[in-house]
Amino acid sequence: MDRGRLEKRKRREGLGLAKEKACRNCRFISMGNICPNCKSTNLSYDWSGLIVIIDPEKSEIGKKIDAKSSGKYAIRVR
Repeated sequence: MDRGRLEKRKRREGLGLAKEKACRNCRFISMGNICPNCKSTNLSYDWSGLIVIIDPEKSEIGKKIDAKSSGKYAIRVR
């Protein structure tokens, strides 16, 4: 992990935001170690941007990111 990313992670942890992880497969943001959306364990603390999908079937952005359920999604996951 490069120094910039490490510093960003430290700042996020210091703010108490590090508990939320984004799934690298579907970008769903959750608090646990398993994605409740796709059941993957491939999660990352290193994500940016936030999209909140209320109704994925009616949401144009939800369709664009292939959201299957309502919730919070990361725009970028590293």
